[in-house]
Amino acid sequence: MSLNSFVTLAGEEIGRAQAAQAQACGIEPEALMNPVLLKPGSETGSQLIVLGKAVAETDAASYWNSDRARALLGVVVESYRELARRFDVVVCEGAGSPAEINLRQTDIVNLGFARAAKVPALLVGDIDRGGVFASLVGTLAVLDPDDQALIAGFIINKFRGEPALLQPGLDMLEKLTGRPVLGVLPFTDGIGVDAEDAIDWALLQSGGPPLGDDVLRVTVVAVPRMSNHTDVDAMASEPGVVVRFARHAAELADADLVILPGSRATVRDLAWLRERQIDKAVARHVARGLPVLGICGGYQMLGTLIDDDVESSYGEVPGLGLLPVRTVFGTEKVLARPSKTLADGVIVHGYEIHHGTVIRDEGEPFFADEGCRVDAVAGTVWHGLLENDSFRREYLTYVARVAGRSFTGAPDVSFSAIREAKLDRLADLVAGYLDGDQVHDLLASGSDPLPPLRLTLG
Repeated sequence: MSLNSFVTLAGEEIGRAQAAQAQACGIEPEALMNPVLLKPGSETGSQLIVLGKAVAETDAASYWNSDRARALLGVVVESYRELARRFDVVVCEGAGSPAEINLRQTDIVNLGFARAAKVPALLVGDIDRGGVFASLVGTLAVLDPDDQALIAGFIINKFRGEPALLQPGLDMLEKLTGRPVLGVLPFTDGIGVDAEDAIDWALLQSGGPPLGDDVLRVTVVAVPRMSNHTDVDAMASEPGVVVRFARHAAELADADLVILPGSRATVRDLAWLRERQIDKAVARHVARGLPVLGICGGYQMLGTLIDDDVESSYGEVPGLGLLPVRTVFGTEKVLARPSKTLADGVIVHGYEIHHGTVIRDEGEPFFADEGCRVDAVAGTVWHGLLENDSFRREYLTYVARVAGRSFTGAPDVSFSAIREAKLDRLADLVAGYLDGDQVHDLLASGSDPLPPLRLTLG
């Protein structure tokens, strides 16, 4: 379940976390790596995406229907088997917790999958949250014996402190459960990879002190169903650029650039924005001649009209009226990986994920023949646009000039290189602290069923 998604070269929608894992492997992402994706649109409803294509809008009760779960489990298992035929190693990441015993009968992502695919499982605990031993033992204890037999060992993540002080707990954990600890990974700052939903603050740390006299303040309006907030990660990699997320009108007061991000529920999030009078704060920002950038759903909000009988079924809803564009929602979702050649010969790349088609009535394109711009207000349906280094630098230079900031952009920041370095750092960490021999044995031959848990200190 994620609101941060990506488009494969085949035009399939998958989670950005899975796309990042493919990048870490040096391969192109594909729908088999994320065969079932849920994109929440409300507290109880989500869009169901199967093998990269949207197939239904579903509520929680319908999704957990046993017949649907069995069908989706078949899709997941067959996806795994196809990948296993083509690759030497397949690592399957669960979702949520295997201890959600109320959902076990319809589980397709944790031990329900592991049992169906006949693969061993490792249980990972985040010690930084506290209570890791109770969490690991308790998780194992609530599983039925057949699921317990699949848990081949434990990994402890984000450990701070002296390893020798942890060792007695590790020894007791192994004695209580009969299962080994395959590694204890230390807490390490600065590792930021694309997350499923949570904002990864490690990716949003400033790229360093400003090269000029001023910092550049970028404020992102954090609408409730914000999607692909990762669009702003590249901005945060620039020296002197401060990226903040705001949920109140007052937080926009000192912004140089305001960004309206993507949204899984454009009309509902537009109503939320108005309820908080953020619309008025954005209008005041524009009246001062300062830049605003709308991305996908945020771009649609900036227009004059949204006609939505698909996502919200609200029909015609007035937009913020800051760009001369109209949006009409269609039943077919647009999934694309476009590229454009700019006037200076630079090629920019992005990806599109939207039901709403934007029609530009006036104004000029934001870049090439895409999007719309009127004075300092601009919008685009492209995600990932700001990951293009030269385009990002040029846009930030423009923002600084309009905002009157003495800001100097760095000439050599490569966002792709920064992302790759973070992945390498994470890989080195895993290689240094995980028991590679035991993991290799599991990959090579699996594991024999392990005995049920015996809760005793004797």
